[in-house]
Amino acid sequence: MRVRQAFEADHERVLSLILRDPIGWVDAQRYTRDVASGSYRANRIWIAEDDTGCMVACAVWWGFCESEHPLILDCLYVDRLEADRIALGAKLLRAGQTAFLSKGAQDLPRYDILLKPGWRGDSGVRTEVEWRRAAAQSADLTVEGERLRYEWTPDAGLEPSSLRLLFSPDADDNVFLDAFRRVAVGSLDQETRRDLMSVGLERHARQTLACYRGMPGSRAWWRVAHLADGTLVGFTIPSANEDNPVIGYLGVVPELRGHGYAGELLAEATRILAAHGAERIRADTDTTNLPMAATFERARYRLFGVRLVFSAP
Repeated sequence: MRVRQAFEADHERVLSLILRDPIGWVDAQRYTRDVASGSYRANRIWIAEDDTGCMVACAVWWGFCESEHPLILDCLYVDRLEADRIALGAKLLRAGQTAFLSKGAQDLPRYDILLKPGWRGDSGVRTEVEWRRAAAQSADLTVEGERLRYEWTPDAGLEPSSLRLLFSPDADDNVFLDAFRRVAVGSLDQETRRDLMSVGLERHARQTLACYRGMPGSRAWWRVAHLADGTLVGFTIPSANEDNPVIGYLGVVPELRGHGYAGELLAEATRILAAHGAERIRADTDTTNLPMAATFERARYRLFGVRLVFSAP
């Protein structure tokens, strides 16, 4: 078995392989688009070939087109006839990870598996998830999380403008950095909590700013929210990825949580995106973040999927 980085000439073969994946979500249109944009690149794809040269496995990482390093593993597929899918999957992951780190990446890309709600009730899906989970863990992606995926469409309607909050559209990056620092304290978001433990509050705030600055959504959509007396309540970041408008991030300062402000921040972000033509808005939250899940449901966001996330400690 030969494991190697892909060449440009391999894209068609990689696509034909991932289209066999029973739980895959990257279709031909998305793959072709992301290759054209540079989000998928040959040096972000690793493949395995048997002794006859037949491709039997692949790992496809995604990253911002302008970034040197990938952020997320989108696809991991090993042919079901392979004797040890776990071992070969892990070998692909380690090969890619080693290459990324050697080129200056600071962190291992996380691995996302997108599934339907209630996926655990399907034995075939459970089997596909289990070997991928074991491969990810063997490749040092040992922290597992699960996120609920919500979606707004125009038939859900829009909430009226807040009567309690004043939204500032022109806050500069330093204002958002301060808001990120304050909102991170006591957050129920698992990634935020891990960030605070691993890199600290200041680096977390700056990485968060850089992340959302790098997304395709307009910086002009971001809002900071205050009470009439000037007290900071929180912020909301309506944004977009390559597929959809999204609720990138919203948060309420610790001392004002529990008063329904998150719903008003979400409503403001939804109105902004809808005003710019959004026909579908998507958003995620951890399964353990029950208050945020309830906020989405009150705003008539529909639960449509689950995201399993495997990341390094």
